[in-house]
Amino acid sequence: MTLRQLALASRAVAAESGRKAKIALLADLLRELGPAEAPSAVALLSGESQRLRTGIGYASLRDLPSPADQPSGQSSGRPAGPPLGVRETERELERIAEVHGAGSQAERRRLLTALFARATDVEQAFLRAVLIGELRQGALDAVVGDAVAQAAGVPATAVRRALMFRGSARAVAEAALTGGVPALAAFRLEVGRAVRPMLAAPAPDVATALERTGPAALEWKLDGIRVQVHRDGSEVAVFTRSLDDITARVPEVVEAALALPVRSAVLDGEAIAFGPDGRPRPFQETAARAASRRDTERLRAEVPLSVYFFDLLHRDGDDLVDRPGRERWAALAEAVPPGLRVARTETGDREEALEFFRETLALGHEGVLVKDPAAGYAAGRRGAGWIKVKPRHTLDLVVLAAEWGTGRRRGHLSNLHLGARAAGEPGLGPWVMLGKTFKGLTDETLAWQTAELLARETDRDAWTVRVRPELVVEIAFDGVQRSPRYPAGLALRFARVVRYRPDKSAAEADTVAAVREIAAAEGL
Repeated sequence: MTLRQLALASRAVAAESGRKAKIALLADLLRELGPAEAPSAVALLSGESQRLRTGIGYASLRDLPSPADQPSGQSSGRPAGPPLGVRETERELERIAEVHGAGSQAERRRLLTALFARATDVEQAFLRAVLIGELRQGALDAVVGDAVAQAAGVPATAVRRALMFRGSARAVAEAALTGGVPALAAFRLEVGRAVRPMLAAPAPDVATALERTGPAALEWKLDGIRVQVHRDGSEVAVFTRSLDDITARVPEVVEAALALPVRSAVLDGEAIAFGPDGRPRPFQETAARAASRRDTERLRAEVPLSVYFFDLLHRDGDDLVDRPGRERWAALAEAVPPGLRVARTETGDREEALEFFRETLALGHEGVLVKDPAAGYAAGRRGAGWIKVKPRHTLDLVVLAAEWGTGRRRGHLSNLHLGARAAGEPGLGPWVMLGKTFKGLTDETLAWQTAELLARETDRDAWTVRVRPELVVEIAFDGVQRSPRYPAGLALRFARVVRYRPDKSAAEADTVAAVREIAAAEGL
């Protein structure tokens, strides 16, 4: 199959609003490709940009040859030479990503330029989307994973579980299409290989959360950096929620793991920086500390990190992923001293839960997690087992467009158009606008977001710049109101920017369903 056929198929998937229709289209495509080519298509379609990362930014991608630059006589838009194949394209991207050392940037650009010179306009648009990790065809791994299950004739749960442990949609697709369920069952938790973290769904208040879970465990929700810590003897690896290895940047976390009375372990937790007053520092300070690769010892002295663990997925050869939450916590309590565990209480009483919530906020933490003690660890999913509650309504939304500012904000993109994921609601499209805001933006944030949004521009008019839906921003708001101006009939009241979330992808943004639940709680 040619790359053009794959690119057109991706467009067709993006044009479908229904999740089932997307999955069916992709499944048909994978069957047509067969076991030899399908894994390569999955690698491209699932956005495995980590493995195929070229080190070339979006601005540089815009400067690569376009079909219009082809020699005269190529009026059809088909560059000279044989058409690009799907497997060939994946190999070329792998080759580019493997270039390292002195002069690597120039060599990568040369190879990428050569690849783009062979691509049509449709193929180039597809390649750009692959390389920046935004194909706009729906939740990438989730949709592609279910399509692999359909194409291979295996249960979707088996594919999802394999993805949880292996992380690579390509590897899982190859196993499913060639070996079926037995091959998928071979994927298990491995100490040293990051597991996709379990995520929490939002609730407007503690009472609503308890209605969903029944008697539950409540834990501090820390405003830090999610860390997954793997220990195998004297070897420790620390991964972020996006599965990036940050071991060398967080020596305090490594030391804490090595001090535990275990031979091997996989722990889930949060790294956070505290100020001299014992209260959490702003999230940006913790994030900057964990992101910096320079002079770790100096940064450690200036912004020391603490780590708190809240889950244990493996201990000394025993996998705990499928055990109920209460059993995983009991195992954690045996292996981890109290000073390294998040504060926790178990109750079914609303008043007791609310008091714990108030005490948590008084300490400066951002809220609580309400956890069903019977729930297993649903890695990579925002299931019903964990629910997050914050003192104000907050949602993680995607910036769809921005309007030019006036007055002192002239020259900056200011008023943000905010969207939630439609998540299968028919007729609403992939993104649903919920309102606008220019509040909560500092001068520094204005400058940053203007540069980031212009790099993602798709089109504009005199007032508004429309962008690819990639940037996730945490929005606080006072409530929800009915509004005929917006597609879902709802709008946010007094929305304001809390912070941008570069650690989250657009696929992790909140859904319209979460907004409807808040509206229902308010009697709308």
